[in-house]
Amino acid sequence: NNTAGFGAGAVVAFYTSAGESQTQSMAYSTDNGQTFTKYDRNPVITAPIPDFRDPHVFWHQPTERWIMVLAAGQEMQFYSSKNLKEWTFESKFGEGYGNHDGVWECPDLMQLPVRGTDKQKWMLICNINPGGPFGGNATQYFIGEFDGHQFTCEDKPETTKWMDYGKDHYAGITFDNAPQGRRILMTWMSNWQYGNQVPTLQFRSANTIACDLDLFEHEGQTFVGRTPSKELLAARTKPLFKNSTSARRTFNPAQGAYELVMVVKPQTKGKTRLTLQNAAGEKVVVSYDVAAQTLSVDRTQSGKSDFSDAFKAVTIAPTRGLITTLRIFVDKSSVEVVDAQGKASLTNLVFPSTPYNTLLLENAGGNKASVSAFEMK
Repeated sequence: NNTAGFGAGAVVAFYTSAGESQTQSMAYSTDNGQTFTKYDRNPVITAPIPDFRDPHVFWHQPTERWIMVLAAGQEMQFYSSKNLKEWTFESKFGEGYGNHDGVWECPDLMQLPVRGTDKQKWMLICNINPGGPFGGNATQYFIGEFDGHQFTCEDKPETTKWMDYGKDHYAGITFDNAPQGRRILMTWMSNWQYGNQVPTLQFRSANTIACDLDLFEHEGQTFVGRTPSKELLAARTKPLFKNSTSARRTFNPAQGAYELVMVVKPQTKGKTRLTLQNAAGEKVVVSYDVAAQTLSVDRTQSGKSDFSDAFKAVTIAPTRGLITTLRIFVDKSSVEVVDAQGKASLTNLVFPSTPYNTLLLENAGGNKASVSAFEMK
């Protein structure tokens, strides 16, 4: 709407300029993003803070202003503007809340629906490094309200909520204004404990699958739901097998990438364990414990791991109720385990010498499970 005066349809980009200090700058494009011109009055925001970065800007309709969320050391700061050029400090959030074992980075702020209700709440995403539940970086979040000036968290200050309980889920950022009002998140799939040492050539890790976000309530608290985006169904090329209850199943994932769908009929004291392994004996173990309400991934024997003492890990997530369907996305160097209802997820890198092509399915305590597999393009 030309609020910045660069012309109708201009594309405006915000970025952090890093020199002796970190400042926020702006560039604009009048040819639909093919070329950009840096604003001649940069920087637009400065502060005497060493870690001052990662601007996320969105339009706040109730106050008819642009809002910028910035990471500032151990807190998030909020600024407002009518024209994207002149910014006013509004407030800050973070002191005493959540985890502070590392630098706060990559903020995001959004309003989301609460399942099964007519309520909407705001979620502030805060990526932190280090301080994650299993070492290194991770994505924490806060639920509350935002009035265009200040974010107010509804949880107790000592509460820490993690979006993902794997080792490799970081810098999670969403797309604003996605179609159908959806809020879609992607993250960097790695960990700064070993991000520069992973045994890959020409690249340093990938992004996670895209997930749609919403909120759900459990035992008096509100949590984020992270559900695989519906477009991933189109990435399935052919079924490898369907509804298998066999204790052992060997298959041939030609491209090395596939999705497993495990349907569980959980019992009070039931346990289900799914093991993926290859001919070399390298394996990843996914375990669901109904009584403990936990979902875990063991990658201690997943393949190459000698590049970092911090790589071997067993990561554990709370399920917050029963799980009946798991979707497990396996690629050449990653295993992403997601509850189909989005209540729990664990994202982990793996580096097997050959693709995992044997599935072992074990049930105990009355649990019953079946697994389908789909090759993915």
